[in-house]
Amino acid sequence: MTMATPAAPGASEGPASLQDLPEVVIVGGGFAGLEAARQLGRAGVPTVLVDRTNHHLFQPLLYQVATAALAATDVAEPIRKILRRYPSVEVIYGDVTRIDTVARTIGLADGRQRAYGRLVLAAGSRPWYFGNEGWRAHAPGLKTAEDARQIRSRLLLSFEQAEQAMDPEERQRLMTFVVIGGGPTGVELAGSIAELSRFTLARDFRHIAPEQARVILVEAGPRLLPSFAVSLSDYTRSRLERLGVVVRTNEAVKEIGPAGVRLGDETIRAGFTLWAAGVRSSDLGGCLGVPLDRAGRVGVAPDLSVPGLPGVYVLGDLAHLDGPDGKPLPGLAQVAAQQGTHLGRHLARHLRKGTPLPPFVYRSRGNTAIIGRHAAVYELGTWHVRGWLAWVAWAIAHVYLLIGFEKRLSVALKWTARYLSYERGSRLISGTGLLPGAGSPPAAGPVAPDRSPVVARDHAQDR
Repeated sequence: MTMATPAAPGASEGPASLQDLPEVVIVGGGFAGLEAARQLGRAGVPTVLVDRTNHHLFQPLLYQVATAALAATDVAEPIRKILRRYPSVEVIYGDVTRIDTVARTIGLADGRQRAYGRLVLAAGSRPWYFGNEGWRAHAPGLKTAEDARQIRSRLLLSFEQAEQAMDPEERQRLMTFVVIGGGPTGVELAGSIAELSRFTLARDFRHIAPEQARVILVEAGPRLLPSFAVSLSDYTRSRLERLGVVVRTNEAVKEIGPAGVRLGDETIRAGFTLWAAGVRSSDLGGCLGVPLDRAGRVGVAPDLSVPGLPGVYVLGDLAHLDGPDGKPLPGLAQVAAQQGTHLGRHLARHLRKGTPLPPFVYRSRGNTAIIGRHAAVYELGTWHVRGWLAWVAWAIAHVYLLIGFEKRLSVALKWTARYLSYERGSRLISGTGLLPGAGSPPAAGPVAPDRSPVVARDHAQDR
């Protein structure tokens, strides 16, 4: 691989020509990295974007891939396609594992190295199990397209196995789904699973009643959506319970195993458990040799640079930057995208003209979460919207934010068809094998003779 000549640390004057500009290396093709690459590409700055996948993923809709509402191709777009209009931007498909801030190089898992003049680290975050990494195998998180594919397969496989199970108690276990974490992702997953079982799958099986599947949402704190206003949290809980979701707050998970979860002294037998309770920043932050906060984030200056490391910038979920309220900016797509646009635009001017980078100012467009059909919440300052209007606004905003006309049209049409028919078109089980804890394959012979619904326990027993 061609090695770029690193710029001298601390250089403040912009080169006279494009050929003399130091190469900017961006690690991560998420919202922050992609927007930074676009801005640098528009300015003609030599830029390299490195990502371990070949696609940009629209993560706010990933839960719909996991629950069979959309296909992965609806929320993913090839990075090369997005950036092909910018000749100065090169894309490298690879996994960055090392950063040498003294030699000003990055190293890839296959042994390749690349020198940088400026480094933009936007590697995102991953599910965090608070030190209980053994839980990962039994309660997958949702961060990648592959995560969504596996969750969809295991979710649908639970119903397939329940259809063949002869033991009523085993049927009930297979049709019990536990979602851990009451933030936006957990709320959206729980609501979508409830709608999948009660509407889409309700008439598809002969020996089970999918609409009687149990969906349990567990939150360690006192309420759902803790970053939203209390009134919106209360509304969210009410709407989920109307969908049949059992909401359990003030309960922390003690153990997760192949056949269920333990809350305090109680064990909930479940066919599938999903994790939406916490994330931690990419481990690449530790390669910089600077202090990290409890979530693994790198503290950055107001201009998004890393103090003590000339020419290094950190964006998105990996950056710790306090907002006007003194709290760290949240790990939201809109924060990452605004940071990427800000840094890319002003870094290009700095490299070409020597102008200093101004501080980043976050402008919130509001927080939103969808609960289910006709139900969502939206908050912008003191302005709170809930119900049908918030649901429509959520749908319009997310279609608009998708990359490319083709994706916007495809998702809009699929959502319209789903709204009218209650159907979901991406109900594919990929891969083979049984769910953990499901036991041996059903023995040959007759299946259950009639449609025996799952016996739902009284919710009071679960509290």
